[in-house]
Amino acid sequence: MLLRRAGERDVPALLTMLRDPEVAPWWGNYDADRLRADLNDPGSEMFAVEVGGEVIGVLQVAEENEPDYRHAALDISLRSDFHHQGLGRETLRVAIDHLIDERGHHRLTIDPAAENERAIRCYTAVGFRPVGIMRGYERAPDGRWRDSLLMDLLAEEYRAGP
Repeated sequence: MLLRRAGERDVPALLTMLRDPEVAPWWGNYDADRLRADLNDPGSEMFAVEVGGEVIGVLQVAEENEPDYRHAALDISLRSDFHHQGLGRETLRVAIDHLIDERGHHRLTIDPAAENERAIRCYTAVGFRPVGIMRGYERAPDGRWRDSLLMDLLAEEYRAGP
């Protein structure tokens, strides 16, 4: 598994993944323009997840650098044919190690849709803990507002292990 900065060359593979019927309900409606805007968003970094030279997913990282509130927020998705193989956990661990060891973050957050049980199981397995429900947090592809579960992970808990 390789994480690298995503770019224009990744747009076709990432669009295919984001339009996957098992992925799209959690990420919304994507077209090339929206994806390019995300790739060029100065407030976050988007990484391609590669396995065997093939782009199979995406990881987004947003860092809060205000010293009194410093933390990083993560979001991840993999193509559905790569689900249930431990690759999401592996990808998150690589990113978490980097964000703690190289970028100096002491706290990480992730906020899946409250009904996305598969994602919540993955994040819990890595060490994230539920903080609380953010009501009406995001608009689902069907137009309704849905709740998200705020989860966080502290560096000292991550290093201590389960």
